[in-house]
Amino acid sequence: MLAITNGKVLTITNGVLESGTVLMDSGKITAVGENLVIPEGADVIDAKGGYITPGLIDCHTHICNFCEPRMNPGPRMDGNEGSDPITPQVRALDAINPWDWAIEPVKNAGFTTVYTQPGSGNIIGGLGVAMKLKGHTAEEMIISGTEAMKFALGENPKRFHGLEQKRMPWTRMGTAALLRETLYKAKNYSDKLKRAEENQEKAPEPDFKLDALVKVVRGEQRVRIHCHRADDIMTAIRIGKEFGLDFTLEHATEGYKIRDVIAENHLTCVVGPLLLGPVKQEVWDLKLENAGLLTDAGVKVCLTADTGSQTEWLPYEVGLLTRRGLSEENAMKGLTIYPAEVLNLQDRIGSLEAGKDADIAIFDGNPLHNTTLCRMTIIDGEIVHNTLTQ
Repeated sequence: MLAITNGKVLTITNGVLESGTVLMDSGKITAVGENLVIPEGADVIDAKGGYITPGLIDCHTHICNFCEPRMNPGPRMDGNEGSDPITPQVRALDAINPWDWAIEPVKNAGFTTVYTQPGSGNIIGGLGVAMKLKGHTAEEMIISGTEAMKFALGENPKRFHGLEQKRMPWTRMGTAALLRETLYKAKNYSDKLKRAEENQEKAPEPDFKLDALVKVVRGEQRVRIHCHRADDIMTAIRIGKEFGLDFTLEHATEGYKIRDVIAENHLTCVVGPLLLGPVKQEVWDLKLENAGLLTDAGVKVCLTADTGSQTEWLPYEVGLLTRRGLSEENAMKGLTIYPAEVLNLQDRIGSLEAGKDADIAIFDGNPLHNTTLCRMTIIDGEIVHNTLTQ
């Protein structure tokens, strides 16, 4: 059994304990509170007046797919299967490299769970999956049941396929049309599969691509839709509603412009990268006030670095948002319980509660301040980073 004492406990869902204790055993949190009796024989970790938080979560990364360090020039990275703009059949799982250099700095910054997914070069990029940052095989790391499908709108598919490979889509119209056409075919394929449950003679010819989208068009698998500009966000909402999709808005860089529409549709935004320069037109109107304006409108906002090792610096970047309208409470929720909800893992991670996974970070100050260091990271009750007791 492990006991963490003498720290400010940010439970996330049940308030703040100014001097609290967290008990864990067999990989699970067993108790959280003040003045807890520490069982005899427990190993005690003194937080030394620091902050005790749930393990942080970045629910939009490319860790272990766009591996680091990168060779330039060098072989094509594994995040985009650029041979076709429609690739729902590919899986990030099959490109996970457990030895990615990015894992160590991200884990040492207090992150315990990340979601890795294909890039945004394709209109339909394939399946992503959540994983814990420990283990030496993909099977050890991934959390089954967290798979979601990647869609992308805006400039990336146009550039990757239209400009570079001279094929559809060349325009936003073409992107939306190809996406609709594919979902239309997948819906028909799904309907035939349902009819075949009663009459096998009505079974369709097997189709590997469409089969990967059956859960999507049935609303049984979440879709993560890359969309920066306000008009691309509206296209995502339009197509999502048309086909009855369960979806989130990824990046939502201009979300503040249509925050009323996003709120009315009860959609979650995964906002970031937060400090991106004007590298392409669709991010020219990036504002650090975006997250605060969205949360003020009633939108749940997750926060992401949208990269590999740069997730290490995400808490400090989020700290900048707290000077631009985002409350500290929503900032921490955007790094913990809200991404847990996006991953359908809110019953396991994202807050400090009895029965949840013992994923915990200890900081020597406010996690959102740039003078703070993560001193210990614990995943499933195992200490995986420790400068606190050295």
